[in-house]
Amino acid sequence: MRTFGVEEELLIADPVDGTPLALAPGILDAVSGTFDPDHGPSLKSEFKQEQIEVNSRPCSTAAALRAEIQLGRTAADRAARSLGARVAALATPPVFHATPTPGNQRYANMGTEFGLISREQLTCGFHVHVSIESTEEGVAVLDRMRHWLPVLLALSANSPFWMGADTGFASYRTQIWNRWPTAGPMDVFGSEQGYRAVLRGLLDTAVPLDEGMIYFDARLSRGQPTVEVRIADVCLYAGDALTIAVVARALVETSARQWREGVPPSGAPTSVLRMANWRASRFGVGDQLLHPLEQVPYPAADVVGTLLRHVGPALSEAGDLEAATAGLAAILHRGTGELLQRQAYSKRSSLPDVVGAAIESTHQGGEWTDADFVARQDV
Repeated sequence: MRTFGVEEELLIADPVDGTPLALAPGILDAVSGTFDPDHGPSLKSEFKQEQIEVNSRPCSTAAALRAEIQLGRTAADRAARSLGARVAALATPPVFHATPTPGNQRYANMGTEFGLISREQLTCGFHVHVSIESTEEGVAVLDRMRHWLPVLLALSANSPFWMGADTGFASYRTQIWNRWPTAGPMDVFGSEQGYRAVLRGLLDTAVPLDEGMIYFDARLSRGQPTVEVRIADVCLYAGDALTIAVVARALVETSARQWREGVPPSGAPTSVLRMANWRASRFGVGDQLLHPLEQVPYPAADVVGTLLRHVGPALSEAGDLEAATAGLAAILHRGTGELLQRQAYSKRSSLPDVVGAAIESTHQGGEWTDADFVARQDV
């Protein structure tokens, strides 16, 4: 059974007016010495001080990961409350203006180099790490999953507002994020050597400052033996985050099996995958998506069903098929976070109302008590 874990980037906001607050250092100070990362998720700073990242531990089961996600959100929110703020799983802030608030010296260097791209880069993503047996297997997985990733983007879409306006997009974070020069889908690498050659070529241009700025939709993790799926918005609902993580793990397993069985990667051109990403960013699950196998538009429900059939055997063997099926059906029926945000705005044309509704939905499922902040044996 492959282990998996997630990184959730959460927005720190004023609960009254919805303004992002640069309080990441204070939140980290508030949890220092009181929350043991060996016994639960850990918190760290991110690109902007108006956001905080919650990292789960590697988990073997969906139940364990669900607990990590909920516990991490609660831990971050507890600390934010002590400073008069809240955290919300919003992939872009509805109320925002560009800010020079880099989280550390490396990010400050990026701010100097990339100008307005950096100052406006207050976006929150959702990254899923899935264990691999070798880097060779990892590259083979990247090659065989690349055409499925836009579906995960659509399932996570949670960023309709930007700079106080409705953008018309379900995931405008994708449009903001893709201004980085290394972001987006990549060609088939073919081998570990091919992957390393692409990285060397990009770094030799001196445009990305380091390997950490290789922002492919999915990549090999630098410090862990994992494939890191990076395409998704942070999910408003914790249950949606779990669903996407479970499907991502099954997608990695399915891709690895294809490699072992000699199934070649999809020949979908990277230029067409960019169109698939754009359509997923524009419409989420509310319209048509590009079919991963045919690369022409199909209803979103049909495309999601194709993904479910593709990874079904791996989900079944992990014991996750029933939960994943229900989770995907819930997303298609209810919509993603972008729909709730627009519904909240429609009532009074109030962006603070959007943030307030998002805060409430971020923490649905009940508050965790002190007794929950203990070692969990099922991780």
